[in-house]
Amino acid sequence: MIRYDVRDAVAAITLDRPDAMNSLTAGLKDALLDALRKAAADPGVRAVLLTGSGRAFCAGQDLREHAANLDAGRGLADTVRRHYNPIVELITTMPKPVVAAVNGVAAGAGASLAFACDLRVASDKAKFALAFAGIALAPDSGASWTLQRLVGLGRATEIMLLGEPIDAARALELGLVNRVVPADALAEAAADLAARLAQGPTQAYAATKRALAHAATHSLPESLALEADLQDECVATDDHLAATKAFLNKERPVFHRPA
Repeated sequence: MIRYDVRDAVAAITLDRPDAMNSLTAGLKDALLDALRKAAADPGVRAVLLTGSGRAFCAGQDLREHAANLDAGRGLADTVRRHYNPIVELITTMPKPVVAAVNGVAAGAGASLAFACDLRVASDKAKFALAFAGIALAPDSGASWTLQRLVGLGRATEIMLLGEPIDAARALELGLVNRVVPADALAEAAADLAARLAQGPTQAYAATKRALAHAATHSLPESLALEADLQDECVATDDHLAATKAFLNKERPVFHRPA
């Protein structure tokens, strides 16, 4: 259900249930969380690429499994707390950049997974839909937090309440994605972006993620204080020292993974 490959310091994680549009069963969610933990813990991995196989990125929760849980009186089977919350928290807090390659439909929790990533490259055939309200549910998988930070409160409210599909061009216009490329160029474009990040200053990227997440929920003085702390950490790294020397010598800096 998951393909996991590491090349050039990039861990490519592929949701692999193409016949079911990569919809999320308990087994797939367990496998995804395991793969993300593996990538986060591996010092040889410096960036992560998340995508789907076939014509969908991820259609969200597997509704057949969900219906069976409802029939058995298990409700959500605690999947939000057990699966979705730790998956999204790990993507957003991992000290490595995470790129989503959105190859097709990204709906419900599938869209939320893409929104949690640091950067999103979309195929021109990609579509997004927050359909939670359409089945009388509240948003989950961090969408209430990530979406309004991408597009603003007003747009996020509209997207969530109406649940109307958003095509790739509109997603780019709204700021849901960073880039849109032709479908046949997506794999290469996303891989190139992830590889570029894998060659960058990993510790500085981690500090940037921490600073942005902190600033989203803290005051300016608190954010300034954390920025100062993070700069103290970064200025002591070999990456910073080497990059400064390279800049002065008009050379291209070469960054190394932390010891």
